[in-house]
Amino acid sequence: MDLEPLQIFVFIAITAIIAGATIWYCRGARHSENGEQEYFLAGGSLKWYFVAGSITLTNLSTDQLVGMNGNQMALLAWWELAAVVGLFILCFVFIPVYYKYNCTTTTELLEKRFGNPHIRALISTLFLLGNVFIFLPAILYGGSQFMISMFGLSTSPVNVPGFGAIDPMIFVFSIVFATIGAAYAIFGGLRAVAVSDTFSGVLLLSLALVVTIIALKAINFDFSGIPKERLTLIGSPSSDIPFSTLFTGMLFIQIFYWSTNQTITQRAMASPSVKEAQKGILAAAGIRLLIVPPIIVLPGIVAYKLYGRVENDMAYGQLVGDLLPGFLSGAFAAAILAAILTTFNSILNASAALWVCDIHETYVDKKPKVKRLSLWVSIVMVVMSLILVPFFATQDSLINTVQTLYGLLSMPILSAFIVGVLFKNVDARAMIISVIFGVLFYFWMLNPLATDASLATQRVGLHYIHLMAINLFTMVGLCLALNRLVFRKRAQWDAHTVFGKTADA
Repeated sequence: MDLEPLQIFVFIAITAIIAGATIWYCRGARHSENGEQEYFLAGGSLKWYFVAGSITLTNLSTDQLVGMNGNQMALLAWWELAAVVGLFILCFVFIPVYYKYNCTTTTELLEKRFGNPHIRALISTLFLLGNVFIFLPAILYGGSQFMISMFGLSTSPVNVPGFGAIDPMIFVFSIVFATIGAAYAIFGGLRAVAVSDTFSGVLLLSLALVVTIIALKAINFDFSGIPKERLTLIGSPSSDIPFSTLFTGMLFIQIFYWSTNQTITQRAMASPSVKEAQKGILAAAGIRLLIVPPIIVLPGIVAYKLYGRVENDMAYGQLVGDLLPGFLSGAFAAAILAAILTTFNSILNASAALWVCDIHETYVDKKPKVKRLSLWVSIVMVVMSLILVPFFATQDSLINTVQTLYGLLSMPILSAFIVGVLFKNVDARAMIISVIFGVLFYFWMLNPLATDASLATQRVGLHYIHLMAINLFTMVGLCLALNRLVFRKRAQWDAHTVFGKTADA
């Protein structure tokens, strides 16, 4: 599809309307005198619909729409279906605990449970590494690839040392997206992020459903001729998601992502009460169950029938560009931009919160100027994420690369939360050693530096999702063993204290 004036006009108009509505709402909102709470938790004032909207669009971005549709198979729907379990655990297990312990960040719970600030700082560092080196650059690349493939804006690739030939338009779009997304996070804080998420989410979900319906009509709802392995939800042992992994690492990935990840939980922690937060989480779970699975796999499957296998995650953009009329494609480009910006600024705001609250205030300055410090922290993270965009531009599958790499951090982080909330009298040093071991152990099992990609995970011979479960249980067992044998402490089951009477509901 060639870029037309109508598309440009619709794109700019919708983007401006979302920005204007966000500014208008935030100016009229009640603000907290506590600068840290205001900037990172919106003054504790988010209504349930903003919680639902922000959780939904923070997660739903180009790595889902572009990456999952780019795989062109139904199997990837399990990432979203399983997410409902993670949201229910956040709703009924973790959110009451975060409110009970009056946490600004999820990692603050670890400091209070272990009685040690260093475990909190370590886990925050892992979160920051994942955000800066994995999620932020992946979002920028996925959004750039969508715009390029949708509007046919490819140019002659240039050779990037260490990465190979890459379309320079990827860098142009990435810089633009990063600049605008950072502006929301830096100048508006969580309130602006959550409000823009919600307004954008309504637009994105609506248009994504329209795209799905139009795509299905393009093939007359006829899936004949598509290989069975692209339509099944029962993954074979050699597939991207073997069916057995749903009962091992998949469950723990969802608990980690939805219940301990600052980027997600921060929205629910910003409500005035537990009940208000829970309403928003349940609404987000309903959206995740009923709307998200079809829009992240069906267009990709249709693209397979229309074009065959489309490389480099370009299937979704090509399909949208070919099937949508000019005014709708401009609107959809605005919706995709909104998804990129809201996810990017959400992760940026959460990352600033982790640095300021968990690291800077502990080791540098207990009373920093929150907004100014967040500005500089955000700028550094934006620059670092831009530097890493070429890495994701050279991967075969965006979503598989993101999920595989994040296993280096997700299970070590989750192990700390499991031990912290279930036991007391555990020496933080035992947990710190176990977390560091877990990062190295998963790296060894995964073998990501193998020169031949087919050798990945061959040290153990299991799918990376299984490796995550193995790593999690190994770390929990190692921590309890070190606590008893090295630090001479006997861990005591304490779940009844953590999950007992909670904060005002």
